[in-house]
Amino acid sequence: MKVIPAVDIQGGKAVRLVEGDPARETVYFEDPVGAALYWEEQGASLLHVVDLDAALGRGDNRAQIRRIAAALAMGFEVGGGVRNLREAEAILALGAERVVIGTVLVKDPDEAARMLETLGPERVVPSLDGRGLEAAVAGWQEGQAGDVLELARTADAMGFRTLIYTDVRRDGTLEGLDLEVVARVREAWPHELIAGGGVATDADLEGLERLGVEGAIVGKALYEGAVDGRRWWRG
Repeated sequence: MKVIPAVDIQGGKAVRLVEGDPARETVYFEDPVGAALYWEEQGASLLHVVDLDAALGRGDNRAQIRRIAAALAMGFEVGGGVRNLREAEAILALGAERVVIGTVLVKDPDEAARMLETLGPERVVPSLDGRGLEAAVAGWQEGQAGDVLELARTADAMGFRTLIYTDVRRDGTLEGLDLEVVARVREAWPHELIAGGGVATDADLEGLERLGVEGAIVGKALYEGAVDGRRWWRG
């Protein structure tokens, strides 16, 4: 199973938030390039980068993303505020391997379909963020945005082939995954599934493996040493 380190950027720094609250941040690296290089040196093969400022509509960190692209040998994906084809193409032009979309899938599915048709399923990945199975969008500031399972089925019908599911209730809390919820998403989504939100120990990752989940995005548990990514990256 792929363990994918998360580098969330807010105000130009690599941070982790608790339950997506921008006021509850912990700064782990003053320079997100340092965070990216650290995980590459540890053996990761893919990085999950989130531009929190773009997601919240208060600027962006594209200069930092460009610097990450210049420094890394491994691939990375970028999410946060990517809500139309033009923005997706701009992120890819910075050097990202693929873009992650969320709000646009819920609020403007026609634009999401245009992004998929133009870029292909290898370069654009939908992310469903939910409080349990209730979808949240716009940097998790807007809830009641639909049912995660129905949205997953919609994404499948549209032609997407990788899905990210994040449990907002547990993200950044080290409380462990809600595997019952992940199991329901697994049942609804027949392709590659990547899960996150609350990974606390290797037991969470082992639980995902038992469910047949192909990957996990891990943040705080890696930064604080609760999970040793090298165990997973060495196979």
